[in-house]
Amino acid sequence: MKELKEPKIITQIPGPKSQALLEIREKNVPSGVSSYVPTFIKQGQGALFEDVDGNVFLDFAGGIGVLNIGYSHKEVVKAVKEQCDKYFHTSINVVSYEQYVRLAEKLNNLIPGNFEKKTMFVNSGAEAVENAIKIARKYTKRKEIIAFTGAFHGRTLLTMTLTSKVKPYKFGFEPFAQGVHRIEFPYIYRRPKGISEQNSINYYIQKLEKFFLENVAPENVAAIILEPIQGEGGFIVPPDNYIRELRNICDRHGILLIADEVQSGFCRTGKVFATEYWEEFGVYADIVTSAKSIAAGLPLSAVTGKAEIMEAAQVGGIGGTYCGNPVATTAALKVIEVMERENYAQKANHIAEIAMKRFNEMKEKYEIIGDIRGRGAMMAIELVKNKDTQEPAKKETNKVLQECWKNGLVVLSAGVRGNNIRFLMPLIITDQQLNIGLDILENAIKRVTDHNI
Repeated sequence: MKELKEPKIITQIPGPKSQALLEIREKNVPSGVSSYVPTFIKQGQGALFEDVDGNVFLDFAGGIGVLNIGYSHKEVVKAVKEQCDKYFHTSINVVSYEQYVRLAEKLNNLIPGNFEKKTMFVNSGAEAVENAIKIARKYTKRKEIIAFTGAFHGRTLLTMTLTSKVKPYKFGFEPFAQGVHRIEFPYIYRRPKGISEQNSINYYIQKLEKFFLENVAPENVAAIILEPIQGEGGFIVPPDNYIRELRNICDRHGILLIADEVQSGFCRTGKVFATEYWEEFGVYADIVTSAKSIAAGLPLSAVTGKAEIMEAAQVGGIGGTYCGNPVATTAALKVIEVMERENYAQKANHIAEIAMKRFNEMKEKYEIIGDIRGRGAMMAIELVKNKDTQEPAKKETNKVLQECWKNGLVVLSAGVRGNNIRFLMPLIITDQQLNIGLDILENAIKRVTDHNI
């Protein structure tokens, strides 16, 4: 396997081999299974991948937040190969195996909260959220669930219901699950006109309290679920004071607080988990879901919660055939070991220091950049047609993304308006690679704004 050092485009995208495979894909795969960059990967290393035509791309998407530890980490690959030599599978519901319980013990210690916890494993972020809701309803003996505008929690019936964005995730898939209600997320950049940033927190808190008066009685609510940093919603960070008051409201009414850390977990935000920022002012979630970068790309997710809450489910009520399978849990143990030893949380902060400086410089130069936000290496820029009106620049955003991948950088959009560029580069990225990627990004923004392509 040749070493990949920096992006290099040697053919048109797609190249001839990718074009042939795209024709097979079009004939055999439903178009509903989307694919953004028209190429096919051959190999990946660190923050780069090579396609079947020999083009090398720098990946700022990271498999949608799955590759915090990078492509093909040698220690993880070695651990997985050793496990595969022993056995691929046995179901935890039939025969136990050590890596399942060791990983549960590890997550119980890592998830914030100085209280006894228990963890179960499933296969995807959506499954983790489904089980968190099941357990919350069982524990509280209540049925109603509150989610937020801008939320993304998955594509199953229940998690699609919890998800806010209609297109493409919900359109035409009705009817949705019962018992789900939605309140406004504190999107400070898009707060109502005439409300100052300082007063906006009170505005959003008052909306929450008014919601209980007009929509659902709090004593009927089992849980409120939110992302500590919204992912699909546009990498929006809720103010600390809002989180503090949200926890107070939950405590007053016996409502559980579920933190969906599927995208924000495993060092992405400069902490192992984003809810560690809450810990600094004494707030903890009752249940935390995690997935994506937990196992370097193998299907695995976790539900971790207060022990008494997790014990609410009856024997046989949670679990599943592949849940927490031996190969994936082996990978996860090695991922966490490497992340702790090499301080991946600090790597995220280092990336943020370099990238945020560049983003702020770009914001001063380009009228199209309306907002910059994030925590650690979970960052986004919001593109607008006009900084005063904040009109979303969705068309321009798509053009910037296309200019990027044509020049060897893979980035994704986010937000219900489709006008945010989000950054989820592998935390193993080098400074040189990071700066190359930021150069490609800035050149794309300049080309789109200067030439109106």
